[in-house]
Amino acid sequence: MAFGKVFIATSVDGFIARNDGAIDWLPSGESGEDYGYAAFMASVDGIVMGRGTYESVLGFEPWPFDKPVVVMSRSLTAQDVPQHLRDRLRISAAQPAELVAELQEQGWQQAYIDGGAVIRAFLQAGLIDELTLTRVPVLIGSGRPLFGALERDLRLSCIASRQYPDGLVSTRYRIEPDSAHD
Repeated sequence: MAFGKVFIATSVDGFIARNDGAIDWLPSGESGEDYGYAAFMASVDGIVMGRGTYESVLGFEPWPFDKPVVVMSRSLTAQDVPQHLRDRLRISAAQPAELVAELQEQGWQQAYIDGGAVIRAFLQAGLIDELTLTRVPVLIGSGRPLFGALERDLRLSCIASRQYPDGLVSTRYRIEPDSAHD
């Protein structure tokens, strides 16, 4: 029942943010390169993210997503969503499998899964079938890791890999179906 796809950047040492959540080590975007993001976004019906990721992008002007967004949180409520985003975003306290069932009933076939804790929860539930990891050529030494402990090995197959002129390396992996479930 894989449903999710991940598109995320990490430092070479595997961090997605500094300990305080800062992502100042990511490229500025001045090169104009989108690293495959537009094509990736065209392949999903919407975004499922965690509270931390939501709080990071909340300050972006304009709002960076033109697809529906679901924020997984046990502490936020619908009243916490700014008025200008209420038709684009909703809060859910559902567990990953329950949320996937709801979204599939609404016609979603694939979702962009974003945020370290949410990605780990969806991986544990066997709900991610593809990972696009872009390694930024920087070592930051400590921070928030993308991956953590797993109950079992997850075998990956490399679908494609691309090096960009600025040194970033993006690799697409498919999670082997026999390793995604107990």
